Amino acid sequence: MHWIYLCLAIIFEVGGTTSMKLSEGFSRLYPSILMIVFYLGSFIFLTLSLKNLDVSVAYAIWSGVGIVIITLIGFFMFQEGLSTVKAVSIILILIGVVTLNMESKHSGSIEEISQIKENI
Repeated sequence: MHWIYLCLAIIFEVGGTTSMKLSEGFSRLYPSILMIVFYLGSFIFLTLSLKNLDVSVAYAIWSGVGIVIITLIGFFMFQEGLSTVKAVSIILILIGVVTLNMESKHSGSIEEISQIKENI
């Protein structure tokens, strides 16, 4: 369930950031209200996901995937530029998120390591 919460947190964060752009600096009421609602939902779901996920992994995935999706939305919806430097930087972020996620699955917690030492 924690992965579903994290996915919902990402979706809400992307909705909040898109609404932020559409609010034009809080000058448009409905996008401004949506922005607040989306960000509130994002933080609620992110907090729920942290019950079972390491904060470093959850936050890296939340922010990294959000960056990638927002970059694509910016490019396609808002006609923002996508330079080679931006594209390479986003690829590096994705590599970091994947690597961090893989590392967290292979490394044991301090309690697990302590138990192993005691058994030896």
